[in-house]
Amino acid sequence: MAGLVSPDDAVLAIVGADAVHRVEGLPGESGQVGLTLALGRLRTLGVTGLRVALPAPGHPLGLSGPPEFNARALEAEEAVVCHGAAYGLVPDVYEAGPEGVQVEVVWHVLPVREAPPADVPSLGEAERELAEALREATEVLTRLDVAGSGPVAEAAIDAYRARAERGREVLAPGYPPRAVRVLELAQRVGTLIGVATESGHGGAVSSSEISARREALRPVERTARRAQVAAYNSVVEERERGVR
Repeated sequence: MAGLVSPDDAVLAIVGADAVHRVEGLPGESGQVGLTLALGRLRTLGVTGLRVALPAPGHPLGLSGPPEFNARALEAEEAVVCHGAAYGLVPDVYEAGPEGVQVEVVWHVLPVREAPPADVPSLGEAERELAEALREATEVLTRLDVAGSGPVAEAAIDAYRARAERGREVLAPGYPPRAVRVLELAQRVGTLIGVATESGHGGAVSSSEISARREALRPVERTARRAQVAAYNSVVEERERGVR
């Protein structure tokens, strides 16, 4: 949408390892269309950028309404909101191929309310909040002796580091360096939360310790999602402020 890559390159990046992505409900089209046509049509409709939304129950992060769109986005736990035209896209993901080794995605185009997205911080705010939340959660978990640890956690962290080294280009061309830094930290925090969650209850043995551990992780997960959205949306936000 910013003109920094070709439509074909954008489509390849969006699809990744998935089988195929299609778009349904696009104005002027009666059925599903391919991504290349859809991106071109969105530009002709006035779309100049795309924002990511990563909502969760009780936290409509990145959404602006109306309720019908928010409900579908909350069910999918993700959505894309257009900048420059009042449309949003919510994905339906289907397993494809033998034993569901690939997925097919259908993006549904729906009307949205033109309003600031909910609860999205600036990059600076996101970076500060992420550092503070990580520090506070580490202190709580260490005090309770319930942090995820052991060979499973170490292997997961090593796998994250290996992926990070293989794919240093975490954002598309045109993003500010700070956005890359914030996204990398947010993804690392998200991975650590996943490790702590998947490794059971760590050292927690009582219901009160389990509850305290869960409460310590919840705000960190929320902050990490807010930081990811801030990083992904930073190009559109800077354009709105006239930075570029």
